[in-house]
Amino acid sequence: MSLLGTKTRSHRLALVGAVILGILLLCAAAAPWLAPYDPTERVTRPFAKPSADHWLGADDVGHDLLSMLIQGAQISLFVGVVAALVATTIGTAVGIAAGYVRGAVDTVLMRMVDVVLSLPVLPLTIVIGVFAGPGLGTQVMVISAVLWAGLARELRAQVLTLRERDYIQAERAMGAGPVYVLRRHVLPAILPLVIPQFVLTVKTAILLEASLAFLGLGDISAASWGSMLSMAHARNAFLTDAWVWWVLPPGIAIAVTVLGFALLGNAIEERSRPILTVRAQNRLRRKTRPAEAPPVDGTPVAPLVVDGLTVVYGEESSGATKVSFAVEAGELVGLVGESGSGKSTVAAATLGLLPSAARITSGRVLVSGRDVAALPDEELRALRGNRISLIPQEALSALNPVRSIGSQMDEAILVHRSRRRHEARERTLELLTQVGLGADRADAYPHQLSGGMRQRVVIAMALANEPDVVIADEPTSGLDVLREAEILALLDDLRARHSLALLIVTHNLPVIERIADRIAVMKDGELVEIGTASQIGTDPRHPYTRKLVDAAPRLESLREKVAR
Repeated sequence: MSLLGTKTRSHRLALVGAVILGILLLCAAAAPWLAPYDPTERVTRPFAKPSADHWLGADDVGHDLLSMLIQGAQISLFVGVVAALVATTIGTAVGIAAGYVRGAVDTVLMRMVDVVLSLPVLPLTIVIGVFAGPGLGTQVMVISAVLWAGLARELRAQVLTLRERDYIQAERAMGAGPVYVLRRHVLPAILPLVIPQFVLTVKTAILLEASLAFLGLGDISAASWGSMLSMAHARNAFLTDAWVWWVLPPGIAIAVTVLGFALLGNAIEERSRPILTVRAQNRLRRKTRPAEAPPVDGTPVAPLVVDGLTVVYGEESSGATKVSFAVEAGELVGLVGESGSGKSTVAAATLGLLPSAARITSGRVLVSGRDVAALPDEELRALRGNRISLIPQEALSALNPVRSIGSQMDEAILVHRSRRRHEARERTLELLTQVGLGADRADAYPHQLSGGMRQRVVIAMALANEPDVVIADEPTSGLDVLREAEILALLDDLRARHSLALLIVTHNLPVIERIADRIAVMKDGELVEIGTASQIGTDPRHPYTRKLVDAAPRLESLREKVAR
């Protein structure tokens, strides 16, 4: 079957499901007017057969079964929808909390999920229902208690993936807090998953409601479809012909309702994808710059100081990163080394964005005199994107693909400054001009820009709040040689213009030599040498630095070879 045919079939099934549910919901809403008789009153003789006055006949007391069936739609749908809503809310909250917070919270919540999922559903509902006693409240509580765990596990996996996306990390690097990230990015991403799960949960909840009511755990004063089946069984309907008009209609009603929810839920689920959607409303978050730490012994503190920093991955001390250096205001320091030497670990540590497997065992990172590792979460978020900013490695991954670059830059400003939106937009246009992009690019989306243009956008975002320190983690990765030179020249110009303490992480030694004031060389997690750019390029002291210099192709050496 072709893709088009599959989509058409899915749409048709969804339409069938929607029509079924629409009719059922309409009948439930209009039950008081559609029911020909009061379902609680005796209106004919017991076990009356279907007739023109009583289309489905009567039960053993003389209640009209058609009226009971119509009224039962209200109860069954009410319990199913409310129980599914409660279960979906709990499952969503647990999944988001476990996936985003991780750590001990994740462990505890997931063990609870494991316990619930390991127990058989129907016996568990019966046991809880017996202890809680019959009633609609019991049904809602019991059904919710057994249905939330599956959704929680599925959403946790999705949130874990989202949490590590580059544009989420970029938001955190700009100082966004967890509530802000969850509200603006994570919740819109998982909403397409939650909606079909809710619809499918209603289907399961209706089946469980019928089972509980059949076992006598429903509200006997409000007959649902399950209660009708329970009464038919208890009052010997199967010993007479009454089962045909007493048992089959509620059974068919349950089956048709479940089918409708299943068709609609599966169709929605097929179309659901975990992508971010645009939200029109955005609240201003008012943040203030954290106060600078006072100078030590009257000596001014450099904007960025990495003092004896030791980062360990896992429990082993092998492979630890040990670094000490400082970056002064207006200074450009290049951090070079082979892949795996620890450059990105140092960059992440300066922003307090180390991965969960890494931990700082000693030393400190001072940003404007404040120890990043010792700051509370709230102050650390206020620091990121404000006093210290990150230029990420992959601009395309760091930008939200479904939001214009102007709106993302506005957000970077509003999250830290108590400005009105029009003022933030003015600042955005000013920044775009500074990095060589026209103001008309504010309405463009990331995919509409070239790689070099996207890199200029993330540079502008890093400068949005006039930081003291900027960390550029491989800012020219994936760019051609010409664009690479342009971006580095732009960073050099902005560094001088704004007196930034600029740390550029790169593996391109010849290029960084041209603009850096000093170069720090890393190998196997250690800083083996640091010196001026000219000294590193012409007179390296460490053997590893000498190998790096010799391995880099240089125009002068090529000219000498040609001359020979």
